Amino acid sequence: MHLTTREIPLDPARSAILFIDVQNFSCRREGGEFKDIPPAEVEARCGYYFDRLETLAVPNMQALQAGFRVAGIEVMYTTIESLTKDGRDRSLDYKITGFNVPKGSWDGRVIEEIAPGEDEIVLPKSSSSVFVSTHIDYILRNLGVTQIVLCGCLTDQCVESAVRDACDLGYLVTLVPDACATMTQARHDNSLRAIKGYCRQVPTADLLKEIGQ
Repeated sequence: MHLTTREIPLDPARSAILFIDVQNFSCRREGGEFKDIPPAEVEARCGYYFDRLETLAVPNMQALQAGFRVAGIEVMYTTIESLTKDGRDRSLDYKITGFNVPKGSWDGRVIEEIAPGEDEIVLPKSSSSVFVSTHIDYILRNLGVTQIVLCGCLTDQCVESAVRDACDLGYLVTLVPDACATMTQARHDNSLRAIKGYCRQVPTADLLKEIGQ
């Protein structure tokens, strides 16, 4: 017997939540992604993004993190971070883009607002999709996870890549749109439409109710 719908509530014993790239490098105005850009230009180009993070996405991530911990559901994180100081292990795409978050750097840390617990898994990645440059698939299968909840940054880049890959690898994917952010509302909305066929999309409040929080 096979499933005919993605609209299946989470089974806490078979689920995990993954926060994608919610780190100092790309979620702080002083982060390395913006270090060579004048502050006024950062605000002009990324003001919407930082406002969404601060007023909507991060507060929702905090609520999800707290609720999933209480429910006993695995909480995981991935960050852009090289395995070396000079980034020689990065993907070609990151080399061309100029992204290098050195191993062990401040830029590579998850932001303080959703700091990982001491026994929670953090996976450094050096490509857009966490499923390409980490062994997360192996870890999830070891944990017995079949349903994965995704949120973080950027909606239309690393989050969308993870949604597609997780779906193709056989996971039931739940995306939390109001716990994601990208540079414009239009980009966010376009991404949600593009990946609608790969995942169910559930707001933070509804998902917390679903797991009894």
